[in-house]
Amino acid sequence: MTDLRPVPATGVGPGYDRHAATYDHDTRRFDGFRERAVSALELRRGDTVLDVGCGTGLGFPWIQTHIGPSGRLIAVEPSPKMLDQAMQRAAQHGWDNVIPINSAAADLDVPLIADAVLFCATHDVLRAPRALANLFRHLRPGARVAATGGKWASPWLWPLNLLVFQLHAPYVSSFDGFDCPWSNLRAYCEGLRVQTIAWGTGYLATGTADALPIAG
Repeated sequence: MTDLRPVPATGVGPGYDRHAATYDHDTRRFDGFRERAVSALELRRGDTVLDVGCGTGLGFPWIQTHIGPSGRLIAVEPSPKMLDQAMQRAAQHGWDNVIPINSAAADLDVPLIADAVLFCATHDVLRAPRALANLFRHLRPGARVAATGGKWASPWLWPLNLLVFQLHAPYVSSFDGFDCPWSNLRAYCEGLRVQTIAWGTGYLATGTADALPIAG
């Protein structure tokens, strides 16, 4: 029988544990990003979905609407406090198809292959080649991919970038690559499409997983 007990995290991103209590309130303004990203995955009943950096489970309702009780939602989150709140949310709604994985993305090891993966506000993961390589190892060829989050706006919109910095600083370890957070996905996704949203301060990147990483 497959062992799907929660896996202990080997590391937690900056600020996540101490912000767990206020995370829902502080990030509700991004619900539109979450909903658009889940919609872009074109999920079907019975799908298995990787929700990477699921936080407190704010994306769960939209995912569950599409996959139904026959689907599986693999909730990957390095912060124990965040994941605990996510599982409380699942319990409150009766979603018994959520599999909690208390693990950093680079260390994820679960005997399941997913049909889709969601990256929502996961800048550190997208900028970590080892994490991406490990996550895509858990996807079937042709799996749908959606990533959304913040980014730098054009330099001439520097007042907006001050706000971007304030909003995202508590949740990222580095702003390296924040002008193009999705760039590392191109090695794994066929025909990656990118839309800028929210006056250039956000993005939605979508594509499908290749059978093997693209060379170069």
